[in-house]
Amino acid sequence: MTTTGSLRNRGILALGLALVAGGGAFWMMDGGSEAAAETAPAVLAGNQAELPSPDPSLPAVKVWKSPTCGCCSLWVEHMRRAGFEVEVEDLADLTHIKHEHGVGAPLQSCHTALVDGYVIEGHVPADDVKRLLTERPQVLGLAAPGMPVGSPGMEMGGRKDAYDVLTFDGAGKTTVWSRH
Repeated sequence: MTTTGSLRNRGILALGLALVAGGGAFWMMDGGSEAAAETAPAVLAGNQAELPSPDPSLPAVKVWKSPTCGCCSLWVEHMRRAGFEVEVEDLADLTHIKHEHGVGAPLQSCHTALVDGYVIEGHVPADDVKRLLTERPQVLGLAAPGMPVGSPGMEMGGRKDAYDVLTFDGAGKTTVWSRH
């Protein structure tokens, strides 16, 4: 098995890894595994009853993701737990969504979202999104490039890689928004 770090470095963005808290179940979503596609929703469904009602003061989030990506589904759950109402659209290819919303290759991850006019690329923590919505900088959005281990939806036990969440604009300029 290839390590997550080397996969991220090779730019394989459709791969989702997830360690389901409590159950210890581990699955790899590669877009081609029928067993994995069936397992992830069943595992995630067990946690749905625990989700809080959406916070009416927060805007809704629209997420585009692969239908078989477990880490994307876990990020959606993270956002719902943070009070966001989340609408999900599953697509086999997200290239046109990323292009349409100005997400260049160096910033890309496995899912793309929109919230109140901002683009959220990848496993950005909900607290960073809430800060973005409060401060409202003149940027296109936030990105957590690649698939950093330990970021929301990419939990792997106690392992956490250091990663930055970046702002980005239409010209491709980035700045560090937060460090994790």
